[in-house]
Amino acid sequence: MTFATPFKKLGDQSLFFFEAVGRAGIFLLVCLISMLKPPYKLHPIIRQLYFIGSRSGFVILFTGLFTGMVLGLQGYYPLAKFGSEGLLGSAVALSLIRELGPVLTALMVIGRAGSAICAGIGIMRNSEQIDALECMAIDPIKYLLAPKFVASILSLPLLTFIFDIIGIIGGFLVGVALFGVNQGTYFQGMYSSVQWIDIEMGIVKSLVFGLLIVWIASAKGYFLHLERSGGFGAEGVSRTTTDAVVISSVSVLIWDYLITALMI
Repeated sequence: MTFATPFKKLGDQSLFFFEAVGRAGIFLLVCLISMLKPPYKLHPIIRQLYFIGSRSGFVILFTGLFTGMVLGLQGYYPLAKFGSEGLLGSAVALSLIRELGPVLTALMVIGRAGSAICAGIGIMRNSEQIDALECMAIDPIKYLLAPKFVASILSLPLLTFIFDIIGIIGGFLVGVALFGVNQGTYFQGMYSSVQWIDIEMGIVKSLVFGLLIVWIASAKGYFLHLERSGGFGAEGVSRTTTDAVVISSVSVLIWDYLITALMI
């Protein structure tokens, strides 16, 4: 081991990182172009909407309900100390619509659908099915990935909307049914405090998160053979899928801060 060895490794890792970032950026651009380019086939999009959106419904309902109940439970006591129990509806609604709804929905979809997307594409790359599509003159990005991009971008706002509604109902159950907050006060405070900018922030976040999830999951699986931590075989698919889930989750949190800072 020479003196220059650590610097050589650092340079090698830096070059690999920038190459991967550039490759992922070009991949995103090609996927977006393929998504907008005809012909448009409805059946693959509906199938992906069912997989990403509909089959995520139960976990979104369950998580949203208990998130709203926890917000109602935790928010009641500090508000009660100042005699402001009537603001409970405002606190629950704003927390869900601006922040917790889009973020928790994205994290749930990453765990349920994003990991499956990465693993599925990675297995296809591993078993040379993607190469076979290219040999048959079928564009694998248009055929495999474009429907996933459309479905993910459409599904996340809808799932976030469901999460927010169920969360508000959960806060209502705890605040009104359990602690006796006036029902009219709960909804009136929500009505007077929630503005369009709050809803717009939630919509923008959910759209960006939907794109991030499908982009990272698809790219990690599609370029499985180029991953240093991955490679071929079952172990490579599992490592790449784990990396995709971690990177997607961290990216959601980073972009959550950036969007909030820009729109607040």
